[in-house]
Amino acid sequence: MTTTTELETLLAAHEDDVFSPDTLAALDARDEFPGDAVRVLDEAGLPSHYVLAPDGDVSETVRLLRTVARRDLTVAVAHGKTFLGTAPVWVAGTPAQVARLAERVRRGEAVCWGLTERDHGADLLAGELAAVAEPGGAATDGGWRLTGEKWLINNATRATLACVLARTDPAGGGRGFSLFVVDRAGLPEGAWRDLPKVRTHGIRGADISGFTLEGAPVGADALVGAEGDGIAVVLKALQLTRIACTALSLGAADHALLLAREFAVGRELYGRRLAEVPHVRRILGRAAAAALTAEAVSALSARSVHTLPGELSVISAITKAYVPTLTQETLGSLGELLGVRGFLTSPPGVGFAKLERDHRICAIFDGSTVVNRTALLSQLPRLTRKLTRRRTDNEGLRAAADLTAPLPAFDRNRLSLLSLTGCSAVQALPELAERVQEEGPPGTGGLMDRLLTELASLERESADFLPVADGLPSTAFALAERYERAYAAAAVLLLWRENPALRTGRLGADGLWLRACLTVLLGEGDHDKAGDHANENDVLDALAAALLGTTDTQFTLWGGTA
Repeated sequence: MTTTTELETLLAAHEDDVFSPDTLAALDARDEFPGDAVRVLDEAGLPSHYVLAPDGDVSETVRLLRTVARRDLTVAVAHGKTFLGTAPVWVAGTPAQVARLAERVRRGEAVCWGLTERDHGADLLAGELAAVAEPGGAATDGGWRLTGEKWLINNATRATLACVLARTDPAGGGRGFSLFVVDRAGLPEGAWRDLPKVRTHGIRGADISGFTLEGAPVGADALVGAEGDGIAVVLKALQLTRIACTALSLGAADHALLLAREFAVGRELYGRRLAEVPHVRRILGRAAAAALTAEAVSALSARSVHTLPGELSVISAITKAYVPTLTQETLGSLGELLGVRGFLTSPPGVGFAKLERDHRICAIFDGSTVVNRTALLSQLPRLTRKLTRRRTDNEGLRAAADLTAPLPAFDRNRLSLLSLTGCSAVQALPELAERVQEEGPPGTGGLMDRLLTELASLERESADFLPVADGLPSTAFALAERYERAYAAAAVLLLWRENPALRTGRLGADGLWLRACLTVLLGEGDHDKAGDHANENDVLDALAAALLGTTDTQFTLWGGTA
C-alpha cells in the first residue's frame, strides 16, 4: 500500500467491520484499544511510511494519516504515534541505528516516545528519569542503566521500543540530557514496568499510559546522537512531528464537513431544506474555507521538510499552532449548526460528539499552541528583519508549493534550532500579493489591498517587539497569531500560483477557493465597503454550494480532486 487511493479503498472495504463507525464508537465507549483496526493498517504496510530515512516523504505520510483520521482519530493517533517515536533516530541516529529501527518499524512494531513525566509535564529540563553510565564509561560497551518514570505516553504499554529522554548529567541543563532507544524485549524481568492506562476525555481507546524503568540496562549503541544532545535532538525531531500532527486535524475537518453536509442536505426546517437557509450556507462556506486554508498550510509545511529544512524551526511552530486551533474553531461552528445532534452519542447523531472531543488533544500533542507561539515569538525579531529585506529561498519555496514536483530526500544535516533565513513564505508574501493583483483571478484586488495593508501593519508593530525572559504579554501572542495568518495567506497564494490544476474545476474556476480562503483569513466585515461585504457573502455561498454539491468524502485541494 503506497497511495492514499489504495488506503481509502482498503478502509472502505472494512466499513462494515473493524472501521465501522458503530464498532469504533463501541470501543470508545468501553475505553478499548482499536486493535483490529490497527492490525489492518499494519498488514497494509502503513508503518513503512513512518520510515523517513533515506527516501521517505513526509507529505505522503501526512496524506495517508489524514485518510485514517477522517475515519477515526483514535485509530490515527494510536497508529501514527510510531512516526513520533522514531523521529529522533531519523534526525540523529547512526546508519546502523536507522537501519535496525527501519526494519522493525516496517514489520509493524510500535515505537513510543518517552518525554513527559508526571510532575513536570512539558518542562523537559526538569525531567528526573536518569541514565547512569556503567563502569568503564559511557563510550565503551559498558552501556547505561536507566531509572525513573515516564507518564502520559502514547502507546507506552503496546510499544516494543521506546525512545527515552534521560538525565545524563545530574546538574541537568541544556546539555544534561540524552536520548536512548530502549528495547523492552531485551530487558531483564522487572526492569520495565507498565503503568495503568489513564482515562482521557477524548481518544478514549488510545493507549495513554506510561512506564517505570528500574536500572534498565541498555548498550552503548542505544544512545541516539552524542551524550548531552538529547534536548537539541528532541527540538529538531519536533520540527517533523509537529507538522505530521496536522494530518489529524485535516482528517477531523474532513469528517466534520461530511457530517455537516449530510445534515444540511437531509434536514428540513419549517418546510425548507436546511441547506437552502442563507445563514447555514455562510456557516458551511466559512467552515469549508477554513478547512482548505488549513490544508494549504499543512501541504506547504510538509513539503518544506524536504525543500526548506533550515526554516522548519519557524514553519513547524506556525503550523502546529495554526492548524489545530483553526480546526477546533471550525468544529465549534459546525457543532452549533448541528445543534443537539452534535452532542448525541447514539443515532442519529453518532459521530460528531466523539470527533469533537477527540480532536481537542491535537492542539496539545508535541507542544501546545502557547508553547509553539512562544517558540515563534523567540525568533520574531529576526523574522521581522528578514521580512523587511524581502529575501527568500525561491527555489525551495516553489518546490514546496508545486504539489506535482518531486521532492528531494530529507537532509537532516540542514535542520537548525534557529532559522537563519527567516520564513521564505512570509517574506515572499508582498511579491505574491502584487503578482495576484496584476494577474488575477478577478475579484481579488480588494483582498490583496487588505492583505498588503495587514502585512505592513504587522511589520511595523513587530519591529518594536523584543522577547523577555520573565514572560510575554498577551499582545505578543496576538503578533504571533497575525504572523501565522500571514504564513497561511502565503500558503494559499503559493499553491494557487504554482499549481495550474488548482485553478480549474469546481473550486478553481474564477479563483473560488482562493477568494474564499482569503476572505476568511482576512476576517469578514473588517472593512467599510458594503459592496465588498456582499462579495464576501457571494463567495462563501458559492463555496458552500460546491461543498453541498459533491458526494466525495473529502473536500480537498491536495488530493488533486479540485
